[in-house]
Amino acid sequence: MSQAVQIDQPGGPEVMKLVDVAVGQPGPGEIRIRHKAVGLNFIDVYQRTGLYPNAMPLQLGMEASGVVEAVGEGVTHLKVGDRAAYASMPPGSYCEERVMPAKCVCKLPDGISFETGAAMMLKGLTAQYLLRRVKPVEALQPGDFVLFHAAAGGVGLIVCQWAKALGLRLIGTAGTDAKCQLARDNGAEFCINYSTEDFGARVKEITGGAGVKVVYDSVGKDTWDKSLDCLQPFGLMVSFGNSSGPVDPFSPAILGPKGSVYVTRQTLFTHIATRERTQHMADELFDVVLSGKVKIHIDQTFPLAQVQEAHRALEARKTTGCTILTL
Repeated sequence: MSQAVQIDQPGGPEVMKLVDVAVGQPGPGEIRIRHKAVGLNFIDVYQRTGLYPNAMPLQLGMEASGVVEAVGEGVTHLKVGDRAAYASMPPGSYCEERVMPAKCVCKLPDGISFETGAAMMLKGLTAQYLLRRVKPVEALQPGDFVLFHAAAGGVGLIVCQWAKALGLRLIGTAGTDAKCQLARDNGAEFCINYSTEDFGARVKEITGGAGVKVVYDSVGKDTWDKSLDCLQPFGLMVSFGNSSGPVDPFSPAILGPKGSVYVTRQTLFTHIATRERTQHMADELFDVVLSGKVKIHIDQTFPLAQVQEAHRALEARKTTGCTILTL
């Protein structure tokens, strides 16, 4: 048996309950893993509220680290006793132990702690595909300006550091002066407090009116329209979340007058759909963390039993960096 966080219906943090669930043996292509730490992400909130629908009852959670306890037929990249970490579908990481598909589970290098492994996989692999796989039509070169919303969050602090290592001039946004300073401390060349400044006007000022080559937007409804106006001609608007709510429907006809700009909606799970691609992305993430170019900030820790409080803090934008649940 394993303790796990489940919901029986969508709703607020109060719908999450700690229950006992049976854990069986792994089938073909599966492993059984005992968790050491679990990562908290905004996608967990989307699934809890029903914005991203799932069958009920639902065991929440998309990333964790731990030790492999059993390996099913056909799994060759992991063995019993391996330290491992993952970001993976289906949900279910909010638990002590689980059986799950093995293809997105990666061996965790000895130089990376379980806590860091749990905090970094979903957010770090997201940063990897944003910076390394999702490219504007004219490519990204050192010296290019990019705009990143929620720059002091878990993905944001990773992207700030990684973008600096790549030579990009990152303009971040955040909701407080303290969060803006945190983003700058982690590699953002500029950071705009959107609660006191017009980020669109400030971006144009910083770039001399040229705009940015890419906007990375996980905020959604509140930032969308103005973000499109921050793009230079042929720039790329990358939507990868909607923490403020879904973007309202819009006509593609508006993209021409704004500079023949491009729009894409990305999700990590398309990028990690194969074992080979997952490992390639993870290897690049592990390398940049082990090199010291990117440090993973774990700024909040909650016991699994306090998962409701963790969700409330995340939704209230009271968190910075990464948050983990401990077992």
